[in-house]
Amino acid sequence: MSINRRHFIRGASATLALTALQVKGFGYFNQATPRRVALIGAGWYGKSDLFRLMQVAPVDVVALCDPDRHMLEEAADLVMSRQKIKKRPQLYNDYRKLLSETKPEIVLIGSPDHWHALQCIEAVKAGAHVYVQKPISVDVIEGEAMVAAARKYNRVVQVGTQRKSTPHLIEAKKKIVDAGLLGKISHVEMCCYFHMRANGSPAVQPVPEFFDYEMWTGPAPLRPYDGLPHKRWWRTFMEYGNGIMGDMCVHMLDTVRWMLKLGWPVRISSTGGIYEDKTGKSNIADTQSAIFEYEGLNCVWQHRAWGTPADPEYPWSFKLYGDKGTLLGSTMQADFIPEGKGEKIHFDVLYEKEKYPEDLKEKDIELNAAPATRLHMLDFLKAIENNSKPVADIEEGHISTSSCILANLSMELGRPLVYDPVSRTIKNDAEATKRLRRIYRSSWVHPDPSSV
Repeated sequence: MSINRRHFIRGASATLALTALQVKGFGYFNQATPRRVALIGAGWYGKSDLFRLMQVAPVDVVALCDPDRHMLEEAADLVMSRQKIKKRPQLYNDYRKLLSETKPEIVLIGSPDHWHALQCIEAVKAGAHVYVQKPISVDVIEGEAMVAAARKYNRVVQVGTQRKSTPHLIEAKKKIVDAGLLGKISHVEMCCYFHMRANGSPAVQPVPEFFDYEMWTGPAPLRPYDGLPHKRWWRTFMEYGNGIMGDMCVHMLDTVRWMLKLGWPVRISSTGGIYEDKTGKSNIADTQSAIFEYEGLNCVWQHRAWGTPADPEYPWSFKLYGDKGTLLGSTMQADFIPEGKGEKIHFDVLYEKEKYPEDLKEKDIELNAAPATRLHMLDFLKAIENNSKPVADIEEGHISTSSCILANLSMELGRPLVYDPVSRTIKNDAEATKRLRRIYRSSWVHPDPSSV
């Protein structure tokens, strides 16, 4: 065969693969009573996750929670228009009241990162199964507490690292990695070159009457209010998240760990900072490199929120290098390139525009990610049905999230870190160990893994 010949995993074959994954083992399609669902964080991705769940299973959306009343009302209207059960969800600006009054079976958490731990733990304690967005936490001990709570209360917690449910990456894992076509894998590269670092210097202004800024901030530091923080603005501050490392590397590292069956890195090191754009208020790194070390394998990350991507075909991606070939993967495609003479294999993204035409009318939807999120929701529901662990179980989400948090900490301290998940300490580094737990604001209490 010609070395330039390319095989495309798309269309009918990809659809059949997805259908098989959707149907196999799912008894909940015939359930008589829809599951009671609540959404905490009614912004862009919170609504997107909820709509994907509504597309694949019968649910009763009983409540929505958000400190922005305008956003909350808009979300309620959209849910009403999509829900077969024509009733308006109850609306809250305090998730604790939502949990105590509506007692949902399933809680989706799409709030900013600094809220994920507290809301997830409280939802689990209230008896709900949880779908929580990544990164799961803003510090390592939060993540340990989330895992402890899920296990103590025997609840399913699925993390929104849906690359594990991305059809073309599932196919690539099966046909390339699991089949041994890469040979011995001794190096991995991951990257993000999107210009996604919001910046600027908006003026401090009065908080609008429809926005509960105190509740939005919660346990995080209270920054002077300089406009609604939704979607992109809050992500530019380390007070609320983990920067581009925590936002984008967590996806690719989690995917690589899943493909190669990797656990905790044995050592993590990182360098970087604000190199290109020092104007404005943003305090997240615009340039960062990190090495996640495993036995006989380094997983290297690079992000740069400026300039051109190293590979324009794969601007946010992973690359697995084996002695028999290389696998390149992203949310849009994957390519196997064999060593020497051999056949290249291409895997294309699957869209479901015909099956779900409503996707085309949804504001800001990621059409390429919608099939993956639907499949991720199905896996979540299957785990609830079977009382089993989902594909993106909270412990796996914790390892991926905390590895990125430790990379940021390594960058700040200027030295490599070795985390011990048994003792929950950084080996031989008391200063770094203290930094595993952030200081919470005012009356908010940091969760403790030993007493959740």
